[in-house]
Amino acid sequence: MDTKRMMNDIENPLTLYSLNSIVREAVSAALPSRYWITGELSEVREAVNGHCYIELVQRDEATGELVAKARGTIWARIYSLLSPYFLEQTGHRFTQGLKVLLQVSVNFHELYGYTLDVCDIEPAYTIGDMARKRQMVIRQLTDEGVINLNKELPFPLLPQRVAVISSSAAAGYGDFCDQLHNNAYGFVFYTKLFPAPMQGNGVEQGIIDAFDSIARDSDFWDVVVIIRGGGAVSELSCFDTYELANNCAQFPLPVITGIGHRRDESVLDIVAHTSAKTPTAAAELLIHAMLAQAGWLADVQQGVVSAVRSRVDAEKLRLQSLLQRIPVATALFMQGLHHKLDLCQKYIDASSPERILALGYSITRINGKAVRSTDDIMPGDEIVTTVSGGSFTSKVTDNNQ
Repeated sequence: MDTKRMMNDIENPLTLYSLNSIVREAVSAALPSRYWITGELSEVREAVNGHCYIELVQRDEATGELVAKARGTIWARIYSLLSPYFLEQTGHRFTQGLKVLLQVSVNFHELYGYTLDVCDIEPAYTIGDMARKRQMVIRQLTDEGVINLNKELPFPLLPQRVAVISSSAAAGYGDFCDQLHNNAYGFVFYTKLFPAPMQGNGVEQGIIDAFDSIARDSDFWDVVVIIRGGGAVSELSCFDTYELANNCAQFPLPVITGIGHRRDESVLDIVAHTSAKTPTAAAELLIHAMLAQAGWLADVQQGVVSAVRSRVDAEKLRLQSLLQRIPVATALFMQGLHHKLDLCQKYIDASSPERILALGYSITRINGKAVRSTDDIMPGDEIVTTVSGGSFTSKVTDNNQ
């Protein structure tokens, strides 16, 4: 640049507005078309006038550092069409953290600088990215060997002590408690709420904090139930995070989810011990578990009654058999006694003095006493001898020894 021209530029400088106008015209001339671009929504702000202001960023895939950033605007007329369309196609509200494929035109405004005007969106790109992230979380949990740990825990026979993770304002929490405590069978359940947000950015950390609180007194609880219900479907991505799923998978108590949605199950549903579609279905699951045990106890009771009845019937038959055998046994016993008596009588008869005398033996007495030896008599004594058939008297003349 020659000195004369430079001096002219100094003497007649451009205003900032003029320079920005030149830039605007240059950008408009250089980039006249619409372009499809990808990026991550780092900020989404809906204005009261219906416009939506966004910030798009791009990160280095290796380091995660920001390499590009741009502000964008979705004018109210376009946003009123794109927002419900995106929600319908993806099941997610247009919000920060999502990766998107947008059709934009490039603008430069003298006051607001470089911006992108969003003209269209391709939901399939976001769906694919969310599915990719979800599969990466599932794959990581699988590779670490924790994805089925909670499912492998034995389910309690009587799940009466229930730790509930939910928002006290959640409609699903009220439905769950009403269904559980007013069950038709009169089963008693003990529940305690561990508050946690069920939508928004605080869901992951809120539920993890509730897990930590329950774990400190894990002996007090039988199961954990995570209740949502009544929230927007667009908030379900918060249940697909690795940290939340990892905490659930390794929790020492069975976890039941009743998040209340009808789409494909979340990662939290996959790692939980049991997944119920709604909060009331989670309550019914606990009621049916109690009912199953009540049925088992009824079967055991009936079995005991049947066993006792069978034993009583068997004993009755045995007693009847014994009663029938008593007369015969008594007769045999009496017959044996009579036989013994006959033997005794014969022994007595055989040993009687009369029979001994009949065999030729005799009894000699002196003064009524039996003479057992010659020392009992003296010459001149009078003795009486008894023989079979009678007795006679003799006089001792000699007692030779």
